[in-house]
Amino acid sequence: MSAKSTVAKQRDIQCQVARADAKSKSKPSGAMQAGARNYPEPPFPKVHQDKPGSEPDLPLTPMYDAPFYKGSEKLKDKVALITGGDSGIGRSVAILFAREGADVAIVHLDEDRDAADTKAAIEKEGRDCLVIKGDVKDPNFCREAVAKTAEQFSRLDILVNNAAFQVHTADIQEMTDEHFDETVKTNLYGYFYMAKAAIPHLSNGSAIINTGSVTGLEGSKELLDYSMTKGGIHAFTKALSSQLVPKGIRVNAVAPGPVWTPLNPSDKQAEDVAKFGSKTPMKRAAQPEEIAPAYVFLASPQMSSYITGEILPIVGGY
Repeated sequence: MSAKSTVAKQRDIQCQVARADAKSKSKPSGAMQAGARNYPEPPFPKVHQDKPGSEPDLPLTPMYDAPFYKGSEKLKDKVALITGGDSGIGRSVAILFAREGADVAIVHLDEDRDAADTKAAIEKEGRDCLVIKGDVKDPNFCREAVAKTAEQFSRLDILVNNAAFQVHTADIQEMTDEHFDETVKTNLYGYFYMAKAAIPHLSNGSAIINTGSVTGLEGSKELLDYSMTKGGIHAFTKALSSQLVPKGIRVNAVAPGPVWTPLNPSDKQAEDVAKFGSKTPMKRAAQPEEIAPAYVFLASPQMSSYITGEILPIVGGY
């Protein structure tokens, strides 16, 4: 009787689970919304842009201004230099830095309209903005950008290395030497040149924040070169952090997952852009304003004085 009773109990449990499974499958499971406001969910507009991409021309504007984020002088009277600061994550970081009391210099490649919009947004926060146009692959430009920032504001406290180049390639045999060279020099050389130029101007309590990527943690089969550089950025962050401990300069990295910025519509084909971010556990891409507070955290000596050499993943769940 005991054996028959156990079998009956197990079959009853099996039926209960089957009914629950059927019920849960009948309800569509949408993207996770846990922020101050709801964010767009796939499908996104089917759009493709020419490099380097333009934020105003996207049919779905990235959400970068974080209207519910209230500043509290975490970066009062600091000076920050942000590469790739004209759009996407860089724009949102620049605005939140300004909201926290910092003056900001932004470096951009060719997006004059994006840069002007970011400058206006920073000035709306009551802080000054210096716009610098140029290519971070050029070590002379990097030295000039740092020098201009230090001259304009009489100091430099925070460097955010954020500029990047990304174009997918499905087959390694199809990747040209020119393509590989552009990715490596933008994403690695640019970070190295900017850090080398900035460090003499930084002092105890200063911070360097590098933008890594989930691809540097997990790899991406269609972004071999990009994944390689982002993994290199993570290693560079850890190595440089150890070197700069005696100077009191902290070095950390943020490793975002998919984020809705001009970078991806200027990389992927329109059909792929429509599904962007849908494979994350949260089932959507992040918006720039969801990533930017992490940079405030790592830049602020009040919030992260005991943190250096860390890679902070913000990837929408594992």
